[in-house]
Amino acid sequence: MTDTADGTAELTITAPHRELLDQVLDKWSLQVLNELCERPCRFNDLRRAIPEVTQKSLTATLRKLERNGIIERTVLSTRPVAVEYRITPLGKTLRAPVDVLLAWATRHMDDIERARDRFDAL
Repeated sequence: MTDTADGTAELTITAPHRELLDQVLDKWSLQVLNELCERPCRFNDLRRAIPEVTQKSLTATLRKLERNGIIERTVLSTRPVAVEYRITPLGKTLRAPVDVLLAWATRHMDDIERARDRFDAL
């Protein structure tokens, strides 16, 4: 972070930033986080809640989120043994910025669709 001439802070986007944002804001991560913000879920609960995701993609998404400390995996001592995923305190801090991005997208979606149509018409 560097200070600009007007005294505000300017963020520098580094490779670690890009990697993290790519992993946390990707296609399936947002939907997984949305589900886990509501309640802890087992793997198959997530599969049912997000029917479009493949088992392989869901597994990869959960691993990325766990690696980044956004969710945690708990092995339950049931028969058969089950695994439950829940959002971490760090993961909960993502809710507000993601909501801001979603609100921005909703507010500007008509403009974005018109821009896409103009671009695709070329």
